[in-house]
Amino acid sequence: MSTIQIVSMEERHLDELAEISQLCFAMPWSREGLAAELSCDTAHFWVAEKEGYCLGFAGMHAVCGECYVDLVAVRPSARRQGIGEQLVKRMIAWMEEHCGEFITLEVRMSNTSAIALYEKLGFAKAGVRKNFYENNHEDALLLTRQAMGVQ
Repeated sequence: MSTIQIVSMEERHLDELAEISQLCFAMPWSREGLAAELSCDTAHFWVAEKEGYCLGFAGMHAVCGECYVDLVAVRPSARRQGIGEQLVKRMIAWMEEHCGEFITLEVRMSNTSAIALYEKLGFAKAGVRKNFYENNHEDALLLTRQAMGVQ
């Protein structure tokens, strides 16, 4: 049985990642939007794949030691297997390896399973963004995780 690998996003992934984005988000990322991240110096995107098949992906931007998560998406048929956790851990590891100060993200207030995962991985509530999501005006919970050794 092959294992899930976390690899850097490449052009070969884009069609599948756009499909996953369609399945996961009310406001999905397009193939073109994902492709643009490949040439962005501040963008860092990873893919969870098994035998060359994309199961999920995550991406963030890092500027001056600050990391901002853009998305974490797992194919619905592949959920509850720890893939999201592996992807978030990869972003945290990148932040730590590159002397980042913190990593932050927004999550829908209704997404209790994602909130539980982020809290398990050391993220703490930093605030609420009122009416953050355009499609339904849902509030977003702002979560932040400090780098080890940063107060």
